[in-house]
Amino acid sequence: MATQYSIELSVSPGLARAAVIAALRGTLPAIAAKAATQSIPIVFVFGGDPVSQGLVASLNRPGGNATGSTNLTGTETDTKAVEFLREVVPTGASLGLLANPTNPQTYDKVAAAAQQMQWEFQKFEASNDSDLKTAFEAMAKRKVGALDVVPDPFFTSRRAQIVALAAQYAIPASYYLRDFAIAGGLMSYGADLKEPGRVAGNYTGRILKGEKPADLPVQQATKVELIINMKTAKTLGITIPLALLGRADEVIE
Repeated sequence: MATQYSIELSVSPGLARAAVIAALRGTLPAIAAKAATQSIPIVFVFGGDPVSQGLVASLNRPGGNATGSTNLTGTETDTKAVEFLREVVPTGASLGLLANPTNPQTYDKVAAAAQQMQWEFQKFEASNDSDLKTAFEAMAKRKVGALDVVPDPFFTSRRAQIVALAAQYAIPASYYLRDFAIAGGLMSYGADLKEPGRVAGNYTGRILKGEKPADLPVQQATKVELIINMKTAKTLGITIPLALLGRADEVIE
């Protein structure tokens, strides 16, 4: 049985004395913090829509005990990653998507983008180490031509394992953080996390000085970066189009 990836946060005596809770590692910590307390200020870095997830009433007027920043992740970047993968693998017939079933997300737009790019769309799920091995074995059997790994804290914590599995089965893959490309992944397309981190630090300082989260608008980080690992491309026998190389923010030689 798959082990669910979740975060539980209770208001212990120590937490009750906290001045601010910093939930900086994605969607699940922010949701857990919000569920644990309605009074302690929360500063989050959120990959998605904090309004639809109930963290704030609106971006301009959070209206509660939480604020922070959002960045472009999920469907916004994944649909573009599908286009980049098609440029890199122009003849592949099947696109795989690796998702965590315990992280509630919908990928209808990604599936639609895949179909538009003439991909056969296949979804694979993993929430623990065993699942990852099983998922990649299934990809190989189904002859997946390319893979999009969607944002998830568990995947981030297992980036070396995921990159190694993609290399083992020679599957060109796109990831959501530069750390994957640095670790040997073919390419990454996702938010530049330096900007949201600066916002979180600034807001934490302002709250500690007396300002209220309800009065601090959620800031939207819009900078994304494309990283291409040419070493991995050569290993896979892939030629990266010059036009795509020209769009890259960083090329790892």
